[in-house]
Amino acid sequence: MILTRGSHVVSPYALPDASFALFLIGGLLLKNPKWFFSLFVFSLLIDLITLLINSSYQIPVNLGYLGLLPSYGIMWFFGLRISNTKSFLRFTACGVIATLITFVISTQTYNLLSGTFPDITIKESIQTGWEYLPQSFIYTMCYLLAYWGIQSLFKRQFVSKKATAL
Repeated sequence: MILTRGSHVVSPYALPDASFALFLIGGLLLKNPKWFFSLFVFSLLIDLITLLINSSYQIPVNLGYLGLLPSYGIMWFFGLRISNTKSFLRFTACGVIATLITFVISTQTYNLLSGTFPDITIKESIQTGWEYLPQSFIYTMCYLLAYWGIQSLFKRQFVSKKATAL
């Protein structure tokens, strides 16, 4: 998360934000809610430290920021639901659904609660921010698919060596 969260803009020096994917993977692997809250606090600390280091960076730490809590919670929940799956299709489908739900919640809470759009109506809010969906969706799914591929290789390698040793 440290490598990707310091900037929400892709540049030669920054990878796309992996937070959504990391919360789903956290649900897959860590399960215990204390890890969810630890990861959330860690993401908040990264943002606050980034702001201290670079005050020109535009991280909206305001009331709209609270929308990240349910957004990350949904990713974690979906991770928990698929923690024992061996199905790539189920993993991918849950990743897609969770990412879409999370995008809507995080975008809407930002639009409605951040103060950036003081006179925005719910209808206008729903119509705002969709231009960011493709990049958010693609980045999150790329991280999730990379995770699936890497963990599949490790499992195959570990199982293959264990079987050979027997």
